[in-house]
Amino acid sequence: MLVKQAAWPAAVVIACDSVAPLVASARGAFQAPLAVLALLVASASAVVVLGLSALLVFDALLFRLMATHDDEVSGGAAVDDLLARMRLKPAPANKRPLDDRIAGTRRLLTRQRIAFAIFVVAFLTAGFWMPR
Repeated sequence: MLVKQAAWPAAVVIACDSVAPLVASARGAFQAPLAVLALLVASASAVVVLGLSALLVFDALLFRLMATHDDEVSGGAAVDDLLARMRLKPAPANKRPLDDRIAGTRRLLTRQRIAFAIFVVAFLTAGFWMPR
């Protein structure tokens, strides 16, 4: 389910960003300063959405790794060991419970949705300010 939550905003962002330059140049949006500003905000938030989607997919893979172990403690230890070997995170002194790991993923998901909302608003605003 987490992979789906990461994939659909990324797909929408990629689809919209692939069409936006064509529509903007065809409608002369690059002469309207507000449309250009809105397109820049949309592009910046699109990068954030794609980055957070990648982090969510990585989290989903880490949870899948945890699920291959017999219990929560050994699964968490395997994830912590993997992150330490990849030099992404230092090895923790005490093991984090599953609830803390899920809460971190929920925070990432919330940030992704906020960035996606900013993207949608900026993208629609750019369309509003484009000359007709």
